Parts: sequence; structure tokens; C-alpha cells
Amino acid sequence: MKTRRKYDRQFKLEVVNRSLECNNIDKLGEELSIHPDMISRWRREFLKSGEKLSFPGNGKEALSQEEQELRRLRKELADSRLETQILRRLSTSFPWETQPLSNDSR
Repeated sequence: MKTRRKYDRQFKLEVVNRSLECNNIDKLGEELSIHPDMISRWRREFLKSGEKLSFPGNGKEALSQEEQELRRLRKELADSRLETQILRRLSTSFPWETQPLSNDSR
């Protein structure tokens, strides 16, 4: 079984730039021993996300700062909802905890 080759961000950017200059992805792929579909995918990502957000590495999604903040806030909201749900279940399990104690010692 073949092991997957990993390409660093700089290499991908160079390949994309060369592919945009020559417009012959098949020839470039043959020259670099990279499948043309891979070069096409890198080009699409580059053209969609731009140079700064393209190829973040290790399978991470390229997100803008706003998208990162939105993702963080959604996670925080989900955590808060889960915490609230757990506390509600606990409050029904221990009803004596939720009622105030009376000061009468009769």
C-alpha cells in the first residue's frame, strides 16, 4: 500500500502559481509527479479562499476570523445549553435542594 505524500503550504502555493501561468495542468502534474486532479483541487481552494486562507494544514478548514469566532460562539452556546439541561435534570432529582429551608425549629 502506498503512503500518502504530504505537501507543505509553500509547495502547494508554488504549484498553484505555476499552474495559473502555464494553464496545462496535465503537463505540470507529469513534470512534478502529482496527479492533475490534486493540482485542480489546490487551484480551486486557492481561488476560493485566497492566498492567506489557503492550505491551513493538517486537514484543518480554512476559516476567516469571523467564521472562527462564529464557530467558537456556537460551541460555547451548545456547551451552555448542555449545562442547563444537566442542571435541570439534577434539580428534579433533588427537589429538597431547591426549596428554601424554614427557620422554624418547632
